[in-house]
Amino acid sequence: MRMVSDSSQTKRRVPQRAHGERRVASLLDVAAAVFAERGYDAATMTEVAERAGVSIGAVYQYFPNKQALAHALRVQYANEMDASWSTLETAAEGLSVAELVERIFDLLIEFMQAHPAYIPLLSAPVAYARDPAARDRLRERFAKVFRQHHPALSAEEAKRIANVTLQVVKGLNPLYADAKPRERRELVAEFKKVVTAYLSTRLA
Repeated sequence: MRMVSDSSQTKRRVPQRAHGERRVASLLDVAAAVFAERGYDAATMTEVAERAGVSIGAVYQYFPNKQALAHALRVQYANEMDASWSTLETAAEGLSVAELVERIFDLLIEFMQAHPAYIPLLSAPVAYARDPAARDRLRERFAKVFRQHHPALSAEEAKRIANVTLQVVKGLNPLYADAKPRERRELVAEFKKVVTAYLSTRLA
């Protein structure tokens, strides 16, 4: 779960019309498929253009280089992931700690599986630090869930626990990216044990 920023050092043309917005969305979908299949390093702007059925110049109109494409996708993924995390508060109500941890990792793995380009893009050399307000929203969301489980927690304690939990969950990303499918399942199981053990002591 690498945290990202909505600002980029690489400028690109902002579409002014609905047609331009559809073109950008289409290019990002094609680029995601190329990154997922080829990996970031092997992917090329030329292949994105060919698969999209447009000229390379049309791609450069909106994305001056591969880094700009990768950045736009990572911003998009960050927003979509934030939306998926927003369901946690409702879904977590009435769950045990173990069930809550299962749900947290299920959301993350489901997202990765639905977005095959997410993992290749983790290693893309793109300056990408998530907006502080977005990071704080996620921590507040987790803190609220934790206080539902343990109302005696202060807001400060709950946020600290949320910070630690998210940091541990984020640690799965680089290991998961480098692992084969079977090893990925084992890694997820290990991370679930770690987070469950931690939250069991803090939310008791």
